[in-house]
Amino acid sequence: MSEWKAKRFWQAAGVAETDGGYTVQLDGRPVKTPARAALIVPTRALAGAIAAEWDAQSEQIDPGSMPVTRSANAAIDKVTHQHAEVAGLIAAYGDSDHICYRAESPDDLVRRQAEGWDPLLDWAAAEFGGRLIPVQGVMHAAQPRDVLAPMSAAVHALDPFALTALHDLVSLSGSLVIGLAAIHGQAEPPRLWALSRIDEIWQAELWGADDEAEAMAAKKESDFLHAKCFYDLARPLN
Repeated sequence: MSEWKAKRFWQAAGVAETDGGYTVQLDGRPVKTPARAALIVPTRALAGAIAAEWDAQSEQIDPGSMPVTRSANAAIDKVTHQHAEVAGLIAAYGDSDHICYRAESPDDLVRRQAEGWDPLLDWAAAEFGGRLIPVQGVMHAAQPRDVLAPMSAAVHALDPFALTALHDLVSLSGSLVIGLAAIHGQAEPPRLWALSRIDEIWQAELWGADDEAEAMAAKKESDFLHAKCFYDLARPLN
């Protein structure tokens, strides 16, 4: 038995200003989230991107082709109601940040990690007032609380849309520092993604690329870049 799929029922999607921001309308009727909440987003640019996804649908609706809509739904239906929990989950990455765990050998990998990750730790130290401590090996080494606290405070201060984006940036890269560097515009997103994969890139160069692993990495990179795009779309113009 074939799976039922929702069919397109509207002619055109548009953007309308409303209380609290902007909404998307299908033939004049406002879109709702899966939880039946009003889909209200903070910027016209974000609403326009969502409307474009709805307009691009053919006869059958494909949710997989609507990443901006999906992220906005998550921000409204989930993150808004679990803000402290989500922020705490993200901030916890700082205590086991991927870029703090360094190889002891070979020298080439040690050098690549230092050249790629030390500037990120330096930036975070300047931005948040304390430097995370890199260690050799993979055993957990707790970071100083006074270093983690300002980074955690910055995460908790984000609005639900920014927090939704940061969640994906951090969980995909394994690094709170990389996620924060992305939303602060410290480096271009493709560069930050490549820095998060120094170990994997080195392994592929040494042993050869695995097609399945490469396909998975490409999907994660696409999701990482989308998260930064979603963050930018949700930022009000100053």
